[in-house]
Amino acid sequence: MLDTIGGTPLVELSRLAPKPGVRLFAKLEGQNPSGSVKDRVARALVEECEARHALVPGSLLVEASTGNTAIALAVVAKQKGYRLKVVVPEGVAPSIGYILETLGVECVESPPMAGMRGAIELADRVARAEGGVLTGQFYSQANIDAHYQGTGREILAQLPTVTHFVAGIGTGGTVTGVARCLKDHLPDVRVIGVEPHMGEVLQGIRCVDEGFAPPLLDLDRLDGRFLVSAAQALQLCKRVAVEEGLLVGVSSGATLHVALRLAERVEAAQIVCMFADSGAKYLPANPWEAAMALDPRLDEVHWW
Repeated sequence: MLDTIGGTPLVELSRLAPKPGVRLFAKLEGQNPSGSVKDRVARALVEECEARHALVPGSLLVEASTGNTAIALAVVAKQKGYRLKVVVPEGVAPSIGYILETLGVECVESPPMAGMRGAIELADRVARAEGGVLTGQFYSQANIDAHYQGTGREILAQLPTVTHFVAGIGTGGTVTGVARCLKDHLPDVRVIGVEPHMGEVLQGIRCVDEGFAPPLLDLDRLDGRFLVSAAQALQLCKRVAVEEGLLVGVSSGATLHVALRLAERVEAAQIVCMFADSGAKYLPANPWEAAMALDPRLDEVHWW
């Protein structure tokens, strides 16, 4: 099953293009086995641990995550015969906990005031106390390499004339890895990072100039950064569902929101948006109704 990771489609969003000279494309990472781009990272992280002989059958993997990486690691761990414990900050998207419980993953909650930095520090303590191995999504070079060798090269093969690439900033691995790959082949491509407009105490990366700055994030490879609120992202999720028939996750709505803002500034472009996951896991919370009402409480949840 792990061999099916990657090779995801790049599709054109023709109904959302705002003007004739601008074409919008989406990399559909929700079509990975566990439903997100993090399958690429999870496999790479575990294989890096294996390469340095840190794992034996039945080893305990430990990671801090707000959702998708934990779910992806659960799949990889099951396939490879390892156990998994994840540290999640309080305030993750509803249903994440249910999914992890269904997959047989043990979860430890960290206080929301500690943000992602606190979750990472707690994961380190858990690993030390229980003899576990940290997979290290926030600082492992394997995270970047997975996107340079995989995601970035796939995009180039699917669309050799990319002018803009838009991706969410989480660990920094996706946007950095893809940016390095694209810029090595297309020096003029513009890479835009998208950040959630959340309180710094919750997300920890509301702005990389304050709070927790992801160690893997290479700011020199970014040509711009945008803040997007949960309501803005969810409104675009609803729109892409209605107009294109795609059910996508919240960060996908955020990247599309930014892509449309970029499209207003240019007369000709081929913009690729990272659609990091599908929208299925968010359905139980039905956040779209709250988003249309601009409910400010949406920004109190780790949607992506």
